[in-house]
Amino acid sequence: MENLTTKNSSQFLNDVIEGLSSRKKSLSSRWFYDEEGSELFDQITKLPEYYLMRTETAILQKYARDITDSFESDVAIVEYGAGSARKVRILLDANNGIRMYLPFDISVEHMDRTVARLKQEYPQLLIKPVSGDFMEKGVNIEDIQGDWKRVGFFSGSTIGNLSNQQIAKFMSSARSTLGTDGILLVGIDLPKPLDVLMPAYNDAEGITERFNLNILKRANRELGANFDLGAFQHSAIWNEGESRVEMHLVSLLHQTVTIKNRTFSFKKGETIHTENSRKMSIEFLSKIIDDWTVDKYWTDENNYFALVMLR
Repeated sequence: MENLTTKNSSQFLNDVIEGLSSRKKSLSSRWFYDEEGSELFDQITKLPEYYLMRTETAILQKYARDITDSFESDVAIVEYGAGSARKVRILLDANNGIRMYLPFDISVEHMDRTVARLKQEYPQLLIKPVSGDFMEKGVNIEDIQGDWKRVGFFSGSTIGNLSNQQIAKFMSSARSTLGTDGILLVGIDLPKPLDVLMPAYNDAEGITERFNLNILKRANRELGANFDLGAFQHSAIWNEGESRVEMHLVSLLHQTVTIKNRTFSFKKGETIHTENSRKMSIEFLSKIIDDWTVDKYWTDENNYFALVMLR
């Protein structure tokens, strides 16, 4: 774990320096999820404005038997970005043929607590956590026992945070992990009215703002940066041309920030682009998933969200 932490800190520094040196400043959303960031995101998913968790969970609860009937009797599930593993529990409860669970998450401390709870709740389930960024590393195939059916679970519309190039990279990695006869269950956030969409990224309690600002707080703590959190403000905007919500941190004044003897200047109103969340149709998804095809999908009654099974 110590080596992983050192590697993460080095990569974090490189990403921050590169992102803030660009003409349009940015920070990768992969660095949201330290222990505090993961806990804040869990709080976000429970907010009334955040329809994504509520809607996806309802789809899983309604169609869990139909979904898991597509699995075979002996199944290993790999969950990409497992977090608190709340949604995978619905699949575990619907199919007692799931023998193994491999939660993949970048926040080691958060995942350790999740795994400890799961081992108590599902004592017969073989659990092998995988630490790291699933965009940078794959699952060790030797960790998946025997000839068990391999199912990938990529929920929460995280795929919408990725560019087309990143999606292609992820799909290739998933294919290597799951095999040519594997299944990948993907959550996508469908296009919808902005009065439903935008409050999910700018809640009344300000938890999303704290979540967004936490990436600066993390840079201060881990990299020795001197960001003044009170001098930046959360902003969520809709980019119609790219069909995405963008999260930014807006500089409220002219200021400079120092990180490891590097100084970065900010104009008043200049932003740091921290996340994209694309809203995509099933038809659009089917066009950008090389070597995979849409087998079936499930949606809610409002068509806000879809769970898509790929083969």
